[in-house]
Amino acid sequence: MDAAEEEPQELDAVSVRNAKETLLRLLARAGVYSGDAEELIGLVEAGALALAHQEITGGAGRSAPAGQDARYEAGWRDGTRAAAGQLGVLASRSLRHAVTTDPSAASPGGRPPVRKMQVERAQVAVLPLYLSFTTVSDLDPEVSEQVLAAVLGTMDNQQRAGYAGRLADFAGANRARLERLYAEYGPGSTIAIHGRYSLIHSPTSIAVLERLAAAPAALRREWDTAELPPAWLEGLTTAWGAPL
Repeated sequence: MDAAEEEPQELDAVSVRNAKETLLRLLARAGVYSGDAEELIGLVEAGALALAHQEITGGAGRSAPAGQDARYEAGWRDGTRAAAGQLGVLASRSLRHAVTTDPSAASPGGRPPVRKMQVERAQVAVLPLYLSFTTVSDLDPEVSEQVLAAVLGTMDNQQRAGYAGRLADFAGANRARLERLYAEYGPGSTIAIHGRYSLIHSPTSIAVLERLAAAPAALRREWDTAELPPAWLEGLTTAWGAPL
């Protein structure tokens, strides 16, 4: 067998560690805190396992090759279920490892403090969702970071890790309602950017709306702790039509 006919080779553990260490070095040179870099890489690793688990349990690879007898097909299905189950266990374990923090660092409410990298991930998630409904915001980016920190303060680290997906699900399930809200109160409407509806002019409004639907009491506590303008939250609550 010549080189062109060689079967694809899997990466060995040493090569995987080498790639990870190289990436950590590059991120360190870019100024990324090592703990944040480790968590980001850990989330990618856990996500790869989770997606593989979903692909197997969703049907891909569950059917035995054509032409096999019933016993072979039954064994194939049993093996697929066993492999999928183990992948699920590994995915959950990897996620817990990636987001585990020192319990002594938890806030009085029992949740870990919000880190800058988590806010950055939330910013990456909210902007394209926001722009699918309206145009860019003119609000102070620093204020936007404070709003996202309050939003993330209602969650533990595992919930924060999956928040981009939760936001996408929320936007998809409430598209018509969100389209109405941004048309009536957002950029391009007759509502002024400064005032009780100011937050609707910010990409962070998507995140706040999701928390209004999922955890309104916790959001109010974090909002008050952060000393953010009460009128912003009240205006968004009124526009959404879901009083706290």
